[in-house]
Amino acid sequence: MSKLQFPAPRRHDLACLGRLAVDLYAQQFGARLEDARSFAMYLGGSSANLAFGVARLGCKTAMISRVGDEQLGRFLNETLEREGCDTSQVQVDPERLTALVLLGLKDRDTFPLLFVRENCADMAIDAEQISEDFVAGCRALAITGTHLSTPTTRLASLTALAHARRHGTTTVLDIDYRPVLWGLTPRGAGENRYVPDAAVTAQLQQALPWFDLLVGTEEEFFIAGGVANDLIASLRVVRALCPDATLVVKRGALGCCVIEGEIPDDIDAAPTYRGERVEVLNVLGAGDAFLSGLLASLLQGKDWAESTRVANACGAIVVSRHACSAAMPTPAELAHWFSGSRNPQVDADLQLAHLHRVTAARRDWNDLCVMAFDHRAQFYDIARAAGADEARIPALKRLLVQAAEQVERSRQLQGHTGVLIDGGDYGRDALASATGRGWWVGRPVELPGSRPLRFDGTRSVGSALTHWPTEQVVKCLVHYHPDDAVDLRLEQEQRVLELWEATRASGNELLLEIIPPKALTPDGSSDAAVLRAVKRFYNLGVKPEWWKLAPMQPAGWRQLEALLAERDPYCRGAVILGLNQPLQYLADSFADASSPIVKGFMVGRTLWADASLKWFKGELGDAELINEVARNFAVLVDAWRNRHQAMRAAA
Repeated sequence: MSKLQFPAPRRHDLACLGRLAVDLYAQQFGARLEDARSFAMYLGGSSANLAFGVARLGCKTAMISRVGDEQLGRFLNETLEREGCDTSQVQVDPERLTALVLLGLKDRDTFPLLFVRENCADMAIDAEQISEDFVAGCRALAITGTHLSTPTTRLASLTALAHARRHGTTTVLDIDYRPVLWGLTPRGAGENRYVPDAAVTAQLQQALPWFDLLVGTEEEFFIAGGVANDLIASLRVVRALCPDATLVVKRGALGCCVIEGEIPDDIDAAPTYRGERVEVLNVLGAGDAFLSGLLASLLQGKDWAESTRVANACGAIVVSRHACSAAMPTPAELAHWFSGSRNPQVDADLQLAHLHRVTAARRDWNDLCVMAFDHRAQFYDIARAAGADEARIPALKRLLVQAAEQVERSRQLQGHTGVLIDGGDYGRDALASATGRGWWVGRPVELPGSRPLRFDGTRSVGSALTHWPTEQVVKCLVHYHPDDAVDLRLEQEQRVLELWEATRASGNELLLEIIPPKALTPDGSSDAAVLRAVKRFYNLGVKPEWWKLAPMQPAGWRQLEALLAERDPYCRGAVILGLNQPLQYLADSFADASSPIVKGFMVGRTLWADASLKWFKGELGDAELINEVARNFAVLVDAWRNRHQAMRAAA
């Protein structure tokens, strides 16, 4: 039985107090930070990484820190909240900016690290704002050594520890020794992890008796114990100060040691749990991932053997990936990791990568009602038919955004509204206005009417996607039939594979729209052709988040449901396209889509083609166009919702 005992379930499993910052990771591996050309933005800070990682593994976590009243602060809070972490105790500083860190990945063991922290928000955390009642509602409180380094953060840490002690909350110290944040190195030497210093040791040792669990590397225990380069002697000093605490010594690829009693004469004599041997991209983030796996497992009642097994796996996975918090594994990834079927080279394990993408916290989209006006050639044709200047098309698309907004209000469609809009000359402004308001937003990449498939405006779709907001879903229409001529079929499949790989790199979701050419699709064979096409793309390894398909018979939807359950149970689902069918036909077709795999509809010309022609001719004003399109859209929204009501009643 472990000496470390957590209280019975409370409102939160773990509260983390400490660094909360934005990490800007250089995207050029092997480069000096001076030579970085682009950066990826992630949640950062050891405490924040811990709160994030433990939440991802299924525990209820909370963050106690401070951010600026600006965009970066909101980014950090939103990132934590999406993962299920409580941010109610994150203070907002009206004057200071959110902390920032710039990082590079030079090689496996080198990571240039630049902290931008002078007078930043999280180092100004206000001890008086730390709620005793909140800490009392947590089973554990984790603090990092960094927050013992200044008078302000030290007071906040000790205040929280006092609250925890009064209420039986288990206390955890991640020693997290960063000499630069103690003022011991030049500012550009942020990656330096060990500088002996008696004053730092004294400061740490004053706080050590407050903790039930101490976790650190060998070097971090050197600084805590104060005996440079002598691990056993340092551990004995720590043990004298913390006679009842559990000590966990991280030893990299060797794993970790857990010491609950006397310090042995040799560290190898301590209970040791071997680590995982993996191909390392960079060791940055390994410690935070390790502690996330360890605490999540302990809080879930696992013993030391299982908890360290999970912890070592989490560390191994993260060192093979870019970033720290975003690289944290999910329970589904760990299940795959321990299943015996993983690739020995982590980075080459496609199933692990897929699970990381699709099992992390993401927004649910059900009852998705999408107005599609990503069309380009069709708008040009309508304008020409009306004798109007195509330069008016961008204004028309902005009005269609307003129509979608009107229906969102009238039908209380918040969280279920979507649009498909092109990002070129016609739709650029409309797309910008729709992005960032909480809608599902899709954007096409195909050259209209191309067969074989071509990408619009680029030969390198991967390069193009680097400029897209991550929230925009990549929509690709493929005029594809499994019985296409071999050369044509292979060329189209290669294009889709290129797109699939590009979206895996960019982080955008992929919506694949399949429309079999009529010449190859006799009446009554469309459902079978579509299902064969979906199966073919799965055989190629393509697993889009979304399928956009024409209305099918109930049996077709059931077959699709079975196929997705077999090939990709994490697929978002299918949505129904319109193909310019009459409004009532589409509304009636929703009743056949009884399978729960059908998540909504994406309809275009049926809603706006006639009204747009009238608008171009001057027969409708702006407000009249908005109202007419909104009425059509509302008909489909109501039909879709009625379909779901009928399904629920039947269930």
